[in-house]
Amino acid sequence: MITGKPALVVLLLASLGGAAQTAPPVNPAPAPEAAAAPAPSTSKQPKKVDHAAAYYHYTLAHMYEELVAIYGRPEYANKAIDEYRLAIENDPTSEFLNSGLAELFAKTGRIRDAVLEAQDIIKRDPDNLEARKLLGRIYLRSLGDLQAGTQSQEVLKRAIEQYEAIVRLEPKNVENHVLLGRLYRLDNELLKAENEFKTAVSLEPGSEEALTTLAYLYNEEGDSARAAEVLKKVPESQRTGKLYSALGYTYEQQKDYKNAIAAYKKAADLDRDNLDAVRGLAQNLMSDNQTDAALEQYKTIIEADPHDVQSLMRIAEIYRRSGRFDDALATLKKADAEVQDSQEVPYNMAVIYQAQGKFDDAIQVLNRLLQKSEKPDASLTPGERNNRAVFLERLGSIYRDTGKTQLAIDTFKKLLVLGDDNVTRGYQQLIDTYREAKQWKEATAIAQDAVAKVPKDRNLKMVLAGQLADTGQVDQGLSLIKGMLKDTPDDREVYISLSQVYSRLKRWPEAEEALAKADQFSSKPEEKDSISFVAGSIYERQKKYDKAEEMFKKVLANDPNNAVTLNYLGYMLADRGVRLEEALGYVKKAIQLDPQNGAYLDSLGWAYFKLGNYVLAEESLRKAMDRIQNDPTVLDHMGDLLQKTERLKLATAYWERALAEWSRSVPTDVDTTEVAKVQKKLDTARVRLAKQNERKAEAVKP
Repeated sequence: MITGKPALVVLLLASLGGAAQTAPPVNPAPAPEAAAAPAPSTSKQPKKVDHAAAYYHYTLAHMYEELVAIYGRPEYANKAIDEYRLAIENDPTSEFLNSGLAELFAKTGRIRDAVLEAQDIIKRDPDNLEARKLLGRIYLRSLGDLQAGTQSQEVLKRAIEQYEAIVRLEPKNVENHVLLGRLYRLDNELLKAENEFKTAVSLEPGSEEALTTLAYLYNEEGDSARAAEVLKKVPESQRTGKLYSALGYTYEQQKDYKNAIAAYKKAADLDRDNLDAVRGLAQNLMSDNQTDAALEQYKTIIEADPHDVQSLMRIAEIYRRSGRFDDALATLKKADAEVQDSQEVPYNMAVIYQAQGKFDDAIQVLNRLLQKSEKPDASLTPGERNNRAVFLERLGSIYRDTGKTQLAIDTFKKLLVLGDDNVTRGYQQLIDTYREAKQWKEATAIAQDAVAKVPKDRNLKMVLAGQLADTGQVDQGLSLIKGMLKDTPDDREVYISLSQVYSRLKRWPEAEEALAKADQFSSKPEEKDSISFVAGSIYERQKKYDKAEEMFKKVLANDPNNAVTLNYLGYMLADRGVRLEEALGYVKKAIQLDPQNGAYLDSLGWAYFKLGNYVLAEESLRKAMDRIQNDPTVLDHMGDLLQKTERLKLATAYWERALAEWSRSVPTDVDTTEVAKVQKKLDTARVRLAKQNERKAEAVKP
């Protein structure tokens, strides 16, 4: 979320060694032909060269230079500059003396003077390597201090110009080619960058710097297979920690987390002081769902660097995932103390508050973030737009989950003015909000408006198609989805959407056929998992429970913390009254991952009910109703609980509400068999209540 200095600039600075010191930014200096000479050395020409006098003044200049290095006193720098000028006055053609003066200007922070002096040398001698290297180093340092914009782009062009000349003058130097390649990368000249990195590798096949920079370039281009090929050319016995880190990053891009973990472990073993390798190891352990192991690595990082804010936030995330919300908040507060005006830290605090059910606290934090980041839409940077979109989406979802429908709608509408993907997300959230409020007409209207405003967005078209099918316009909805099929890999998502629509229409063979076609376009593990989950839901709705369980367990084998699947499997078992302790375990794990999810709380209450633990069942079901107040299934479950605990009159009220909510639902949401069961329970309860009232009336007769 939070953006900072481009990583490539940092790499450029790091590769300079001593150039990593901060230097004052360079204002773009005049081109060499327009540069004015800064010193009397070019305006006064001695009548003849006096080498002895030049050497004498150079010796004094050098002595003062050493005193500057020892004591840092500006008067020594001024004296050194004066002596250099006297030396040049006695030998004005000496490029050695002119280069020395330019270097001194650079060392003492007189950057513009250094630039002008070096440019003057290059004007007289275009092939002066030292002067070009000095200019190149100055421009590189300045790139690290300038913000992105016209000025930084001009400095980048100047740096490229110098390093192109340096490579021409010193073509066998590997470091020069690597630096020029990085500059080309910063300028988005990817092919030129690749050629420079390749040249560096050809000059020195074992160069760690050349190999890793080439691999990182391929990774940025999305060709991680080629990156791995470059790195694997180095025999294992010759691989350094840095090279293993690059290999770990490459596997990470391929989502091959186990190999990434192995590579980062080797990098960390070779260099325990390399915290970046440990960070990579920790991140990939998290991605591989090895959260306990990831937590230990992040703790190791914090022991070495207590001020590492990102690692503190990762620790907080692990605590949140495991339900340790107090520990998560305490860790976030440590992170907050390390940074000023952070948006990421308070945002994550709001996420914790939401998970704890402290909705007012979460809303307050998010509104503060929105107020601080508020400015005219036209002046927002892409990063600022993204941040505001994230804050708005979270705030709107809290309003929706707490039954504040209009506030949710007003909040999501603010996404529509932020442009790009935010428009799509805003429309999708608006549609979901209207659907949850059972405002079907409004949901359809906003979906149609979305497709009209963003006609090329496939996701919005699929949402509209589903909405049309749900509200009785089945042929129109199916036609809209099928019209998006192009016989390309992009058809995968379309076939999944088509399968889900058929499933809601209870057209099972067509649902399975569409999903099978989606599976043909699925190759990544996460894609296969999503197909298995949808298949499980289709089988469950057909009451093919064994097949459904098989599909859900396939998902959990790859992703044990998939909360949606854990809940679905747990509820399916509990609803049938089989393996109830196992069912309870699945649902409890889902709740641990998402403690405020109304559907999960209902599953938990229902599992407890089936186990005969009515106290815990009622507690969970009431929490579920706080989150999803108008869900007919939750209301039906509460009716069953109240009947079981001899509160028949209250039970009838909940069953009546359940039937009322089903009557407001679209046909695809209604299970007529379940509705009939509730109606039968209600009728039976009314008869019982009537008989009870009759008996009471008989008992009070004189």
